[in-house]
Amino acid sequence: MKELIRNRIGHLREKMQEKGLSAYIIFGTDPHMSEYLPEHWQTRSFIAGFTGSAGMVIVSSDKAALWTDSRYFLQAEEQIAGTGFELVKMRTPGHPEPAQWLKTNLIKGAVAGTDEWCISINQFGSMQKSLAESGIILKETGDLLDAIWTNRPTLPDSSVYEHELKYACTDRKDKIGIICCELEKSGANMQIITALDDLAWTFNLRGSDVECNPVFMAYASVSAEETILFIDGRKLSPELKNKLESEGIRIREYTGLIEYLQQLPNTAKVWIDADRTNQAIRKNISTQAKIVEGLSIPCQLKAIKSEGEINHIRQAMRKDGVALVEFLHWIENNLGKIPVTEYTVAEKLTEFRTKQPGFKGISFFPIVGYKEHGAIVHFHVTEDNALPVEKDGFLLFDSGGQYLDGTTDTTRTIALAELTQRQKSDFTITLKGMISLTRAKFPTNTRGYHLDILARKDMWQHGLNYGHGTGHGVGYFLNVHEGPMSIRQEFNDRVIEAGMVMSNEPALYRLGEYGLRTENMMVCVRDESTEYGDFLRFDTLTLCPIDTKAIEKSLLNQEEIEWLNNYHQWVYDELAPMVNDELKSFLKEQTRAI
Repeated sequence: MKELIRNRIGHLREKMQEKGLSAYIIFGTDPHMSEYLPEHWQTRSFIAGFTGSAGMVIVSSDKAALWTDSRYFLQAEEQIAGTGFELVKMRTPGHPEPAQWLKTNLIKGAVAGTDEWCISINQFGSMQKSLAESGIILKETGDLLDAIWTNRPTLPDSSVYEHELKYACTDRKDKIGIICCELEKSGANMQIITALDDLAWTFNLRGSDVECNPVFMAYASVSAEETILFIDGRKLSPELKNKLESEGIRIREYTGLIEYLQQLPNTAKVWIDADRTNQAIRKNISTQAKIVEGLSIPCQLKAIKSEGEINHIRQAMRKDGVALVEFLHWIENNLGKIPVTEYTVAEKLTEFRTKQPGFKGISFFPIVGYKEHGAIVHFHVTEDNALPVEKDGFLLFDSGGQYLDGTTDTTRTIALAELTQRQKSDFTITLKGMISLTRAKFPTNTRGYHLDILARKDMWQHGLNYGHGTGHGVGYFLNVHEGPMSIRQEFNDRVIEAGMVMSNEPALYRLGEYGLRTENMMVCVRDESTEYGDFLRFDTLTLCPIDTKAIEKSLLNQEEIEWLNNYHQWVYDELAPMVNDELKSFLKEQTRAI
């Protein structure tokens, strides 16, 4: 594989030379600015061999560099070793940003190329401006990999299906109406929707073009006058196509967007999300049209779940909780008796979820880390790299499911034998961070970076920390990572609002030894109004025991002990009616008060 990557880099450099390029930039996404990609658009993996879900690549005439974040530092170092790529650690002191790297490695007058279909408007503008300061030109060159990618996977053509109204809770006509009202308030009269999860939510449609994400490749134009869905017609059954058209939704081919944009009249005031829309779309909007930039309206709307959606998510969590309890029971009764590997664990987690009604697949590839693999934050386990799991140390597993009534994401770390004092201390300090954020009460207009300290303060007191964010938004039978809000140290201007569903996952990683992460999903709800304003809090959604054998009780205060015992009582009360007597007895023991 290493030699294959080196050969691909060589072929790319030949194409760069033909185009007069000193560097070629691969932003590692698709025309929809997606995090998880159809195989056709997995360009970063093709050229560098790195399979993580975040990062970008630059190849110059004599160097090659991969940028990724702290979740993937260990994985990236392993996957690119011997390929000719260097790892540049994002948001890490001493490591340059991509534009700075280019300015250091290219001379004045050099030309850097990129595919404008796979770079956002803001990324393109920022990079172009920064490079121009050093006399370097950023040029649109098309997809150079297409010429060197033998047997490149074709664009996906999976069928699209309806997310029934009993689950979706709001019909698409009403959603489109709300979008149009928001457009009017903002001084625009139409929006070009490009993000795949925004499209799926708006039209109450789902697909399987991207593994683990129930989305489909399409674009849309929404206005009070007309709504157009640009989609490969083969994806729609005649019945679904007729139904959409009967509701006033025009169907045009996926490839017809550019022609449509070029013909927009001077009355068009187009709402564009410059972070979620590619540069090619921006460039092709008619010069007669007015551009209004802002966060995608469906992105804003779908982040705040309705009461009906939250009720469905709670039911999905019950089903997911049953599957996780079945897994915990299985591993306790089989470890040491039959061969078990990290890959076996991943397969079993999926197997137990598959038994649940409304299950549509996993929400991401399970992250299973035994002992030192637990310290690889997003370790992607395969049959080839899986460690055997034995009765010793920690096992971390982070997994989730896609159900018609919700998307789940849960992490637990369990002790497989007696732990050392440091292991128990580490586990408990990490747990304290999760409990602290869970118990937060805060005024409206609070942002995620204001809350992040609650998950880290006990760690910092012990000189500990973790490099990734603490919480991400979670979609509703959609992408497991959903914006626009987050809970992390980095600045994010989006406030946390009632109805937002998020993860809560502080962690601790000891390189070469183990990783610890306890993750629950939670929903922001209204708490109270006082003379000082309106206050919010979090309600926990996840139903799964936390391993009390790993806890050093002396490190917990009384409020934390009460929270844990109340949480476990709630888990038992919710799940016990859904399992058989053997599992009920097991669950009772797992949720016993400390």
